Amino acid sequence: MASTYIFGHKSPDTDAINSAIIMAEFERLNGNDSAKAYRLGELNPETQYALDYFKAEAPELLSDDLTDKDVILVDHNEFQQSADSIESANILHVVDHHRIANFHTAAPLYYRAEPLGCTATILYKMFKEKEFEIKPQIAGLMLSAIISDSLLFKSPTCTEQDKAAAQALENLAGVNAQEYGLEMLKAGASTVDKSPVEIINADAKTFEMGDYSVRIGQVNTVDVNEILARQAELEQAITETLSGAEYDIFVLVATDILNSDSTILVLGKDKDKIAKAFDVELDNNTAFLPGVVSRKKQIVPPITAALS
Repeated sequence: MASTYIFGHKSPDTDAINSAIIMAEFERLNGNDSAKAYRLGELNPETQYALDYFKAEAPELLSDDLTDKDVILVDHNEFQQSADSIESANILHVVDHHRIANFHTAAPLYYRAEPLGCTATILYKMFKEKEFEIKPQIAGLMLSAIISDSLLFKSPTCTEQDKAAAQALENLAGVNAQEYGLEMLKAGASTVDKSPVEIINADAKTFEMGDYSVRIGQVNTVDVNEILARQAELEQAITETLSGAEYDIFVLVATDILNSDSTILVLGKDKDKIAKAFDVELDNNTAFLPGVVSRKKQIVPPITAALS
C-alpha cells in the first residue's frame, strides 16, 4: 500500500494518467520511495497507445478510502473532479494548469499552477530545476501528454514553453513528435466501437458555474459526422445521465482534430444560455464552433460567464 497516492482527475485523459506516473517518478527521485501513481477511471485508446508505445505500466485503479491518507493531485484541483474521499485526505501537493475552484485544505501545502498547455510541461520544468534525469520512457510520457492536451500544438492553450519542452523531449524519447503525435491522436479518435455512454463520459468533467452544475464532455475525432450520425442515441445517454445525477446541463464537444473546429451537442436546463455564450443558436440541440478546440480556454470560460 502506498503512503503517498498520486492521481489525476476522473475520466482521465493522457495528461492525467501520464502526469501521475511522471510525478511518482519525481517523488522517488526526491527521496519518497513510497509514492505511487493511481488512476480514477478507465484508460482511453489514446492513452493506452502512449503507454504501450513507451512500454509503461498503467497505474492501478484507485479504490482505497483516502481518509487521513497523503495525496498529491496532478492535472486537477476541483474536488468534484477528484477521488470521492478527497475532502478527508491530506493533500500534500498540487501540480496543475487549470483554474482553481472548489478547493480547500486544512493545512498548508505545495501548490504549483501555471497557465501552460499541459501539466506534464510543468513537471518537465520541475525535473529540470532539480536536475533530475529524464529517462526516455518518462520523456515519451511527457511528450505524449503535451501532444494530447495541445492537439499536436494546434490548441490556443499551447504556449512557447510547451513547444520548447516538446522539442527537447522528442530527442530524449527518440521519436518524431509530428509523426508519433498524429498516430497517437488517431488511435484515440475512432468512436465506431464505443457505446454512447462511453463517448459522453470518456473525457468528461463537472463544473460548478453560478447556480448550475455543468457536465462537459469532449471527444476528439477525425470525422465529426461519425458523432452526429449517432445523435439520437447520444441524446438518450445524456438524458439518462442528467436524470440520474445532479447535473443541470450537459455539453458534449466533438472536436475535429484535423481541422481544429468543434460541434457542441447541448441538453438540459436553460440550454440556450450555452448557445448565447458562443453567440450562436442551437439547431436540433447542436451548434458549430469554428476554431474552438480547447475546453479549458475556449469552452469553460464563456459558459462560466454566461451562467454566473
